[in-house]
Amino acid sequence: MTLPGSRRTGVANLPLHYGKAPRWLFERMVKLAREITIVIVADFGPEEMLRRLSHPYWFQAFGCVLGFDWHSSGVTTTLCGALKEGVKGLEKDMGFFVAGGKGGTSRKTPAELESWGETIGFNPAPLVYASRMSAKVDNNAVQDGYQLYHHNFFFTSRGNWAVVQQGMNETNHYARRYHWLGETVADFVNEPHSAILSETKGATLNLVAGESSPARATITEIATETKPENLMTDLKKLATLTLPAHHPLTVADIHPDSLSKILLSVYERQPEDFEQLLGMQGVGAKTLRALSLISELVYGVAPSYRDPARYSFAHGGKDGYPYLVDRETYDNSIEFLAKLVNKTRLGIGEKNEAMVRLRRFMK
Repeated sequence: MTLPGSRRTGVANLPLHYGKAPRWLFERMVKLAREITIVIVADFGPEEMLRRLSHPYWFQAFGCVLGFDWHSSGVTTTLCGALKEGVKGLEKDMGFFVAGGKGGTSRKTPAELESWGETIGFNPAPLVYASRMSAKVDNNAVQDGYQLYHHNFFFTSRGNWAVVQQGMNETNHYARRYHWLGETVADFVNEPHSAILSETKGATLNLVAGESSPARATITEIATETKPENLMTDLKKLATLTLPAHHPLTVADIHPDSLSKILLSVYERQPEDFEQLLGMQGVGAKTLRALSLISELVYGVAPSYRDPARYSFAHGGKDGYPYLVDRETYDNSIEFLAKLVNKTRLGIGEKNEAMVRLRRFMK
């Protein structure tokens, strides 16, 4: 199934910061996030809010305006949490909705979407599919070392959507944020992103890269046309291989016996293409890694190992970490947001506080 209107728009790498925003700050973030959202939706429509949330630069600037650390992994979870709390009770009036969240809350996203479907009268199935597949792609089809732990799904009463989700890498102590926009017709498994932010790049199995198209076709063919017992034989042979040190994939964690039931299920259900294969229950990172190795080492069709990250941080830091502030980009973000803040219904005292924060970032 190819869902019309799907595009991942960005990825950002952020250092893992533990703890949470103090209540006094979070309460103000909720209020300011609500007011800014009301202004954007009123002036430009709820779809425009989706576009802005799906843009990593704008999202980062939004977090700064609300008063959170510019480069902390917590800006993602805290901003999304403040936004969800801020629009609560106003969703139907604005036509803008927020589902999901951090940890266990992220797994409740489908149930929230179905509940909203009943409340406002729409078919939630396409949105549930978009939520599930965006997570499947970033967790399994792009194996970059970051395990998802946060997933927020934003949507409008017209059925348009955006996703902001984040994964963590416990080895390098960084988080990576993934942005999706469901506005344009695109393919979930072929270059779904248009802008990706990342401080570093690493060895990545990228099955959604354009150059992975032959590998996707081969992997699907292997899984549907090769008898499971023959696949098991190939996997056991691969498990004895010592690959070159520069090879991005290893066979150390591939256990053929643990994959046999999944491979049999895939063979019996006969997915029509790679997207259906990816979407199948039980098909995760190890299954795709095993099939990718067979595709490359047995059939000679290699997937892409290109890390999809293209850009670095939006604005940089005053201390030069990860680089000096890109003042032009930052000033453009702040100028735009300053106009929004000035138009909100905040009290004069809190409006002035927000403007002081904006000016501080411009120094």
